[in-house]
Amino acid sequence: MSITRAEDIAHVRFAAPDLGAMRTFLEDFGLACFEEQGVLYGRGSDGAPFAHATVAGNAGFAGLAFRVGSLADLEALAAADGVAVEASAAPGGGHVVRLADPDGNRVEAVTGQAWGEPVSPDREAPFNSVAARRRLRAPVRIAQRPSRVRRLGHVVLNVADFRRSEAWYKARFGFITSDEIEAAPGLAIGAFMRCDRGDTPTDHHTLFLAQLPPGPGFNHAAFEVEGLDDLMAGHEHLKRAGRTAAWGVGRHVLGSQIFDYWKDPWGHELEHWTDGDLFAAADGSRLSTMRDLLGVQWGAPFPALAGKRAPKPETIGRLLALRLRFKALFRRKPKDIAA
Repeated sequence: MSITRAEDIAHVRFAAPDLGAMRTFLEDFGLACFEEQGVLYGRGSDGAPFAHATVAGNAGFAGLAFRVGSLADLEALAAADGVAVEASAAPGGGHVVRLADPDGNRVEAVTGQAWGEPVSPDREAPFNSVAARRRLRAPVRIAQRPSRVRRLGHVVLNVADFRRSEAWYKARFGFITSDEIEAAPGLAIGAFMRCDRGDTPTDHHTLFLAQLPPGPGFNHAAFEVEGLDDLMAGHEHLKRAGRTAAWGVGRHVLGSQIFDYWKDPWGHELEHWTDGDLFAAADGSRLSTMRDLLGVQWGAPFPALAGKRAPKPETIGRLLALRLRFKALFRRKPKDIAA
């Protein structure tokens, strides 16, 4: 049993030496930006008070937050970790508990935030396929503009010890594994985890933890956009703006999202995505491979696999498995090895 059940991810935090440059990037990315008390905030169109926060300082990842259902949930978390429940001074107010995960990442739990009115998304033009002709006597016309970010959808963290981090997050937030990734049979190196919302389907993953090189740290944060045309409009806008592309466009295997990754001015990866899988608690968990993790159903291959002599995903998995087993061996005491 977990202490609480996270309802969703709330926001990510960063530090950057130039808030003006970060603001320009976030607006190109499709977030609406504003500043309060020296903090730059970016919000989507879902009515949440903010999804991205940046303070002035040396560039780096500064934490993530999950929404929980009640003040009682926060009090339970606070009691378990020996910390305080605080009134939040961030936009939206409410209350917050501040924790540190096994790798030292700042993890907030928030509740009671005041939301604004969500912006109604544009109605997507019906799609004409061979199976169904839905758009009749009307053309498609897509404006040149940034994507319209709706919400923050998930965060990916590289961790030092997958099982240790998995246990920490599941104990506090009640996550369910959607797909556990094995580098080799019986050797798990990560998991895509979703919120437990009972019979209500939720995103395939809200958090992905991965024990991968180069070691613990931020991997990426992913923001849902209005649809495929909106994602592609944003892709073209970011390209015209001279932003740095990281990976995309393509469709993932695990989670099924159509994805497009970009880097902020300091190299942090942010993803646009649309059309992801939704699962309820009863849908359970699966085991998946490195090929599933790194593969695409169509589109741009994973950057490390894009060269003419790029290694196969299963080769990467075998090398990673050897690396992890050697690390485990050298962590053992001499008498354990002798035994």
